[in-house]
Amino acid sequence: MPADWFDVLVEDETARGIGLPPALRDVYGGDWKIATPSGLPHLYVNFVVSRDGRVSFREPGNMGGGAVSNFDRRDQWLVGLLRARADAILVGDATVRAEPDHVWTAEHIFPADAPSFQALRQAERRAPRPIQVILSQNGDVPMDAASLASGDALIATTSTGARRLQEHKEGLSFEILELGEAEVDIARLLKTLAERFGVRTLLCEGGPRVYGSLLRSGLGFDEFLTLSPLVIGSDERNVRPSLVEGAAFASGVAPSSTLISLRRGGDYLYLRSRYPGA
Repeated sequence: MPADWFDVLVEDETARGIGLPPALRDVYGGDWKIATPSGLPHLYVNFVVSRDGRVSFREPGNMGGGAVSNFDRRDQWLVGLLRARADAILVGDATVRAEPDHVWTAEHIFPADAPSFQALRQAERRAPRPIQVILSQNGDVPMDAASLASGDALIATTSTGARRLQEHKEGLSFEILELGEAEVDIARLLKTLAERFGVRTLLCEGGPRVYGSLLRSGLGFDEFLTLSPLVIGSDERNVRPSLVEGAAFASGVAPSSTLISLRRGGDYLYLRSRYPGA
């Protein structure tokens, strides 16, 4: 990939930790350091939003974020980089239903740089591929999803969801994590991933209801957000979800982030912000 693919407009990172190798740093236009976690995994999220804040066209063939970014190559590369540094990747069951053939790995989203991403995983002593973690409150997960057939999948769910999944699990090797009665306890999920599965870094790729759960949990995390130039709108016949769904915050107590970096590529902006946590 071209060096300095991103124009750096703002860079205000003060964290210490493991940085990027020179080749990837040249493409990104700077460093991205991950601090060594103490206790819970280092959590970061990634979304692409339209200019009007939507995350999906929500129409057949255009359910995922690729259509929102208009398949921007820089965004795809950045997603690959984020996945390459993740021990596990968290998505909601709606995201899996929307993209049943998708596997959340760096080489799946950006195969052209697969060797560099694999070398990064090896250098940081990560498994060859991230654990696929699916969040499902009711266990409504398509059993033919490609991510479940990968052999390293977990489904975090409730007591009701666990019973439903057990009825349909035959022949599949994913593990069920029962982490709540009415709703999955996000903090407990992160603790379980760290203690049982050795997860040091966790990337969340949606959807908007999972993001709402993260914000309600009060946990600190970094957000990588690509702002696409597309305006896709929403009306009564075509309801398009926004960045956060299933959570509403009152004035004065709404979560607030700090801008860490801002990059530009053509008509796209790539933001990194930090939520300090409660």
